[in-house]
Amino acid sequence: MNILETKELQHSFGQLKVLFGVNLQIAEGERHAVIGPNGAGKTTLFNTITGTYVPTAGRVFFKGKDITGFPPHKLVRLGMGRSFQITSTFKNLTAFQNIRLAILSKNGIRFNIFNRVDKMHKITEETHEMLKRVNLYDDRDKPASALSYGKSRALEICTAMATDPDLVLLDEFAAGMSRPEMLAAVALLRNLTEGKTVVIIEHDMDVVFSLADRITVLHYGKILATGKPEEIRQNKDVKTAYLGNQVLKAFQR
Repeated sequence: MNILETKELQHSFGQLKVLFGVNLQIAEGERHAVIGPNGAGKTTLFNTITGTYVPTAGRVFFKGKDITGFPPHKLVRLGMGRSFQITSTFKNLTAFQNIRLAILSKNGIRFNIFNRVDKMHKITEETHEMLKRVNLYDDRDKPASALSYGKSRALEICTAMATDPDLVLLDEFAAGMSRPEMLAAVALLRNLTEGKTVVIIEHDMDVVFSLADRITVLHYGKILATGKPEEIRQNKDVKTAYLGNQVLKAFQR
């Protein structure tokens, strides 16, 4: 069963067409990577799926429901989570407060002066458990702005997962990380997304081939190929698309 589908999805910025009839199918429970050269339309695809952009044409289906043009907050309620290429946590709030806000949202609790969230012991316990799972418990009282880059990305992934989504989309979650940070992030992602459906955009082919069950290659706004990692590794059209790019060496291993 497909948890996510796009049908003939298109998006343009004025006269600039970025997506050309993308038909993407994501099976429930799989880890799926979307790769492609810079400018292929990967982030635009994510943005049209997750409600940041309204597609110019085509449809998006989530759990069999047409969600085309739904705003991001409504998609979160339906069970979709998202992280961004640029870290998007609340910088002035602590790690604890960031995660707590996500958990409050999951439980449909609005943050206002009439809700004494510090008295909501179950919310506090759940927040602490999430922080422990990502090794941020000792940093719980630090502002997000004071965390290292690796920990900041871990906090963002944790925030996305704290809403308990059925599907989570991660845009370059390992970007800018050192190799030890990247390995820790991959292990973290495996731990947090057990039993979930995950779609990632990622340039690091080591991350892609170690995580993905299936891979879709986007090229100039169109799907060039979709298949298992070994099928993509051997695909001549994919190799040609990456010629002259340092990423090509990952396909030759």
